[in-house]
Amino acid sequence: MQGQDSPREMRERVLLLEDDAGVRRSLHLMLHGAGYDVRSYSAAAALLADPGVSDAGVLISDYRLSDGDGVDVLRTLREQSWNGRAVLITAFPSPALRATAKEAGYDLVLDKPVLQHNLLGALRERNGNVS
Repeated sequence: MQGQDSPREMRERVLLLEDDAGVRRSLHLMLHGAGYDVRSYSAAAALLADPGVSDAGVLISDYRLSDGDGVDVLRTLREQSWNGRAVLITAFPSPALRATAKEAGYDLVLDKPVLQHNLLGALRERNGNVS
């Protein structure tokens, strides 16, 4: 049928950047099960090298990565004119990190372990605030 999107085309693309394989797989499966088109990356360099990132509407990134940090990843994406929503996840929360994340353009910072309802609720919100 012309004019209608297939179910795959209607799924919002999420970029998931997490260097811990177990956490990455768990979040990937949760997001996929919730209806998102998920692209997962274990390193910042791999995400930034992927030409398909411009099609994504959301970035979910761990803060501490094996090859950098999630704040710098978002700054690089913003420099490349990526304007999606962004959620930072961290096992090292602090007021300073929250301020830095907000300045870089993160909509929300979630502490690890990430609770499913918190993350999915944040993705459903169109105008989140860093908390």
